[in-house]
Amino acid sequence: MQRAYISKLMELAENDKNVLHLIADSGTGFDEMFKRNFPAQMLNFGIAEEHMVAAAAGMATGGKIPFIFTAGAFLAYRAFEFIRDDVCFQNLNVKIVGMGSGLAWSTLGPTHHTTEDISVLRSLPNLKILSPATPLEVMSCVQLAYQIHGPVYIRIGMNNEKEYFDENHLVDIGKAVTVKEGNNITIFSTGSILEEVWEAVQKLETDGISAAIVNAVSIKPFDEEKVIECAEKSKMIVTVEEHNIYGGLGSIISEIMAEAGVGKKVVRIGLKDRFAVGYGTQKLVRTENGLDSTTVYKCIKEKYNE
Repeated sequence: MQRAYISKLMELAENDKNVLHLIADSGTGFDEMFKRNFPAQMLNFGIAEEHMVAAAAGMATGGKIPFIFTAGAFLAYRAFEFIRDDVCFQNLNVKIVGMGSGLAWSTLGPTHHTTEDISVLRSLPNLKILSPATPLEVMSCVQLAYQIHGPVYIRIGMNNEKEYFDENHLVDIGKAVTVKEGNNITIFSTGSILEEVWEAVQKLETDGISAAIVNAVSIKPFDEEKVIECAEKSKMIVTVEEHNIYGGLGSIISEIMAEAGVGKKVVRIGLKDRFAVGYGTQKLVRTENGLDSTTVYKCIKEKYNE
């Protein structure tokens, strides 16, 4: 996803000199490639995420379009006040890109995990939130963020995520994407956890349970019509997220259904009010925290048969 992000950003930067790439000492080989091609459009603020956000707000007032790029945990939590007061309160044209959504920083533990960012940031007025599941969706989200005038937060993975869409796939603000049709249940997921959901659904199919998969790429605004449509035709709704279930995708779906008066069971799969445990590959950490395809499959099957 990092390669997809930089590729699209370089394309935008080549056509618009106002596009800037801001990092906080989190540079990769991809960032070096951007710097070689556009040295005047890249700034490294060091380990000073708050100052980077404040500076980006100032740049936006001068007509620049800054894309802030660093570890998501250090943006959503450490720089929260600056995102709130300097960017969102002023409704400035700043793009905030959190690298390493969910458990992607798997070897570095909970201090680096981005498992509460949706809960924290969706409460901010004026801020739009995008959570792509694949590299092609990242590119589409970056293009969409560029076209939107105002604050946008994009949370991306960083571990060679699988692709489930074709090159014509486009993200639309406020719209979810049906990845697979199904008759019995609907599973909403967001971010790169789609890979585990896809594998879990294949297992469910062998048990005669037909499951639709809906990719919630637009977190804010959310596709309320899609939720109500799926809830009305499904036996139950399942949400799967590499995130705390409180305030995250599961909470969003539950809020929409409650307000619409749709009385269907909602099963929320994610981190249940705790920090993730374990270290290693992202796959391993997912398994240790019950977010692997096998555990997701077993949970859904059990709830479906209750």
